[in-house]
Amino acid sequence: MSEKIYIAGHRGMVGGAILRKLAARRDAGEDLTLITKTSAELDLTNQAAVREFMQEAQPDEVILAAAKVGGIVANNSYPAQFIYENLMIECNVIHAAYEAGVKKLLQLGSSCIYPKMAEQPMREDALLTGILEPTNEPYAIAKIAGIKLCESYNRQYGVDYRSVMPTNLYGPGDNFHPENSHVLPALIRRFHEAAQAGADSVTVWGSGNPMREFLHVDDMAEASLFVLDLDDEIYQRETQPMLSHINVGSGTDVTIRELAETVAEVTGFQGELKFDATKPDGTPRKLMDVSRLKRLGWEASIPLKKGIQETYDWFLQQGMDQLRSK
Repeated sequence: MSEKIYIAGHRGMVGGAILRKLAARRDAGEDLTLITKTSAELDLTNQAAVREFMQEAQPDEVILAAAKVGGIVANNSYPAQFIYENLMIECNVIHAAYEAGVKKLLQLGSSCIYPKMAEQPMREDALLTGILEPTNEPYAIAKIAGIKLCESYNRQYGVDYRSVMPTNLYGPGDNFHPENSHVLPALIRRFHEAAQAGADSVTVWGSGNPMREFLHVDDMAEASLFVLDLDDEIYQRETQPMLSHINVGSGTDVTIRELAETVAEVTGFQGELKFDATKPDGTPRKLMDVSRLKRLGWEASIPLKKGIQETYDWFLQQGMDQLRSK
């Protein structure tokens, strides 16, 4: 049976990985039609445009990987844009999908939905149990709203709209910009430049003791499609109508020191690794509880060092071009 799947956000790191996985399925013989639109072709914050597109395209399934994203500086500087644009994207896509008769939808969120002081590892039922991290609260509120939109449409209209919450993601297509990239791509760039310059040392902010979890974007794409494809009976056995989102992570974490040491090894940096303990550490630990996803039958498969090597290879091939164009 032919299936039409619309991937919103296909040019992003996660959306691009999902598109590659689906294209591989199609090339292997599955009868799939993959629908994509760039932001120039379709403004997802424009309700009328999204409704018109969805009515014309008539997809069978929708994957909502589009979002306005950024690091701590961007979240702090543009809170109104982050909450407005993400709320509009979610409301427009989810509602227009329902109006067009779409029965299956997958929405991608973020681990920042959990309270700042959530017990570690963070379980799905930690949602709405405490105060959010202030720096990205507007973004987190929008992502929580996305979960509740899916659950509410499921309850009222009998559709099957699901949500997955990834941990820190990395991989091909990441952002290596010096000012607004996340910790892993930022380290890859810094250690690469230090290695190329023959620098004696690299200084990393903080003590190096905080622990963080990382998941390769290809694993995230696999997990997303796994959850989307899950038989409804199996999915409902592990979820609740108003607690239906599923954490996606590796289930393991490393210290920032261990992460920096691995990046130094991969990039060939031979100098000294220093830590500036006068700089803030942030949250001591941030780890997802992925037992719900494991019970459903999926686990991450890409080891961190292998994933960092693949990401560095991509950076050398295409990431440098990305930086030169900015």
